[in-house]
Amino acid sequence: MCGIFGYVNYKTPKKRQEIIQILLKGTFFLLCEYGSWKLSEIGLQRLEYRGYDSAGLAYDGEEEGAPVVVREVGTVACLEKAVNAELIGKPLSVRERVFNSHVGIAHTRWATHGAPSVKNSHPHSSDPTHEFLVVHNGIITNYNPLKAMLLSKGYVFETDTDTEVVAKLLKYFHDSIREDGEPPTFARLMMYVVHAIEGAFALLVKSRHYPNELVASKRGSPLVIGIKSETTFDKETFEVEASAPLLPDSDSRDFLLENGRISNDVASLEYRSSTNDSNSSGAFFSSFSRPSKGLRFVLRKEAANKIEFFFSSDPSAIIEHTNKVFYPEDNDVVYVKDGDMEVFCYSNEDPSIARNRLLSTIDLELEEIMKGRFEHFMLKEIYEQPESVQQTMRGRIHKLSNGQYEVQLGGIRDRFYDILRSNRMIFVACGTSYHACLACRQIIEELTELPVSVELASDFLDRRCPIFRSDVCIFVSQSGETAETLEALRYAKSHNALTVGVVNVVGSSIARLTDCGVHINAGCEIGVASTKVYTSQIVVLIMIALQLSADSRSKLQRREEIFQALISLPSKIETTLQLDSQMKKIAHSLESRSSILLFGRGYQYATCLEAALKIKEVSYMHTEGIHAGELKHGPLALVDQDMPVILFVTRDSTARKVQNALQQVIARGGFRSMIVVCTEKDEETKRLKSEVELVQVPETVDCLQNLLNIIPFQLLSYHLAVQRGHNVDQPRNLAKSVTVE
Repeated sequence: MCGIFGYVNYKTPKKRQEIIQILLKGTFFLLCEYGSWKLSEIGLQRLEYRGYDSAGLAYDGEEEGAPVVVREVGTVACLEKAVNAELIGKPLSVRERVFNSHVGIAHTRWATHGAPSVKNSHPHSSDPTHEFLVVHNGIITNYNPLKAMLLSKGYVFETDTDTEVVAKLLKYFHDSIREDGEPPTFARLMMYVVHAIEGAFALLVKSRHYPNELVASKRGSPLVIGIKSETTFDKETFEVEASAPLLPDSDSRDFLLENGRISNDVASLEYRSSTNDSNSSGAFFSSFSRPSKGLRFVLRKEAANKIEFFFSSDPSAIIEHTNKVFYPEDNDVVYVKDGDMEVFCYSNEDPSIARNRLLSTIDLELEEIMKGRFEHFMLKEIYEQPESVQQTMRGRIHKLSNGQYEVQLGGIRDRFYDILRSNRMIFVACGTSYHACLACRQIIEELTELPVSVELASDFLDRRCPIFRSDVCIFVSQSGETAETLEALRYAKSHNALTVGVVNVVGSSIARLTDCGVHINAGCEIGVASTKVYTSQIVVLIMIALQLSADSRSKLQRREEIFQALISLPSKIETTLQLDSQMKKIAHSLESRSSILLFGRGYQYATCLEAALKIKEVSYMHTEGIHAGELKHGPLALVDQDMPVILFVTRDSTARKVQNALQQVIARGGFRSMIVVCTEKDEETKRLKSEVELVQVPETVDCLQNLLNIIPFQLLSYHLAVQRGHNVDQPRNLAKSVTVE
């Protein structure tokens, strides 16, 4: 949920001000005569959407190897002012000093251990002289015993965070371990730390002992490395061999922690360069395998070439600089020195970690992450839904020569019959993605005739749900990095179930770890409150059901009805967006209320839950989505003339039952504060126009009606938040990518 960013330049001259600006914004800045900066919304600021409460950075100072650390509570803009204050009194020669090589790290923090404060902000230091500086995204689950051990060795802790343990541990190992009388290399040092810590993390480390070097590692948290060079990369793919872990087993690790040294076997372990291809004119990866020890990959630059590395939690922070990226695997240790990048690979759990490693090209466009004419990303993304839904379907729905339609989702094609032969389908997700699964459960059951369960990832893990080889587990996540969903995926894989990923981020952890999957293809979503990805998730899940039912003759008419509805969906979304002014007016009437109740059933139950979540997320109003069938079992006691009630009575198989619920609410005076959602052709409900506020949406097939119905309430939540004076794109205490449990 935090954002980390690192920048390494080699033989690429940069002024100190330029380096700081890259860390803060991802682009150069102009220093005006008063020392203020001309800013653009990129770089560390691009990570703001992930959610944060403080920020910090570290760069090289004037004394050789001595870093400058600046940390601040609040926004990146607050950090910018603090950095500006740090530099403003310095001579021009200091501000404009040129570095041919330099390492800088930056961080946006979302508090998990310790309150938001300057002392708890990153980067965290090993000691007052900043021998080691760490930025971290994730949670170190065994930090308490590690902290106790370090306290017993005389180390003093200044913060309330788990991350400080990593910084102190680096210093402890550096001061304690000697290999041939010398401290270990930076990469080896990081390996010891990674082997000692447990939990989820992405780490960047800078050290005055290892100037112009950077090490990074990840386990369960996202990390992407952008590479910018004048050299073209000759080898985009390389194969590696399986090997055992690089480091000692747990007994040896405990010995290391207790004694501050390593066993003779580990001390004698050497890493040697693989033979370079002298005919290669560009940078390349080569693999080096010691089957009993581990793996090493080298991205080696030509001696005379300039090269820059950008480390980030998210590709959006580096796209301004390069589209050539590398995604490390869990437990990789990435080491950058003198323009070369080495990746040391091991696994504590499975020595058979060999897989193709890729240099990837990301196709994220800069324009995609800018607001354009809209005041907020959330509103922009709501209005992008006609295009995003169309984009999700593009190239996947085909009209056949007989006039019928078919779906082709290449990501699950090879596992098509494995999925059909399964005994049940289990959808696992969190938050909005969970609601998308609920919204599609009924139609998936209907078309596939398979039992379908929808699980909250956290509850799924708490119960240790029984999973069998005959199950198909489908993991749905916008980011592909959701911590609980990732942990549930690992649990399902450990039980040999077939795993399918449905994500919006190519190359994300869920996309890489599942057996097969489907890309949502909704485009970049910046607003913390998901809007366009939710509607595209519904479309993707329905397309999966359509593909799986392709051979079912009994479903032919039903499938054709859904195909026709999908084709007309973008235009109906455009029509629904015309309700914006009405929803703004409704928001004004609800602005001062303290609670809202939403009722629906069937396909609309998920709409109630998602609408309630959206209103809660951005407007901070207590809002509850309730199954209309439960009205008489308690919630009816809350209904009176002052309680705002929203009822979904759009036409489907449950419409008559919802009409009964509507009459019960009216009978108890609830009509005075009631909003009723119906279709444009629903003449029966229209008769209530004089008594209630009617929101009339276009009519479509029942399994897609929930997609249209949610759009007015995305708009309502947006307008409520704006009118109540809240930050729409960055709701308090929330983050876009939930990478900690």
